[in-house]
Amino acid sequence: MNKELLQPIRPLLLVFIFINALAITGKAFLIKQGISQEVVLLGNLLLFGVSFVAYYITFRSLQSSNPQAFLRAMYGSFLVKFFLTAIVAFIYIMVVKKNVNKPALGICAALYIIYTFLEIKALMKRLKQNKHG
Repeated sequence: MNKELLQPIRPLLLVFIFINALAITGKAFLIKQGISQEVVLLGNLLLFGVSFVAYYITFRSLQSSNPQAFLRAMYGSFLVKFFLTAIVAFIYIMVVKKNVNKPALGICAALYIIYTFLEIKALMKRLKQNKHG
């Protein structure tokens, strides 16, 4: 992967590393607060992966001279990201039933917002530099 692709998403990567470091080193604190470390780590991994894929899809559309390509990629990546996370959350809720860890799901929901914000910020930064935009 080239530097042009990865440079704008450095904050996304830093948030991923920071959250993982906090979840791993703060396991005792999380348990004390009733937060499942596994749910936070897996949720963080899923959200980072989906955000990176959505960023990559939209980044590639910026190479096109057609402005509709960017809009299609932006909406398409949002829908894929939203529904994939919703499906995974639904599966988690159906599997564990009454043992759902609501604080961990709340953290994952906050991470969804953070990753989406950072993804859009990186894309807007890249769009300003785009020759076609």
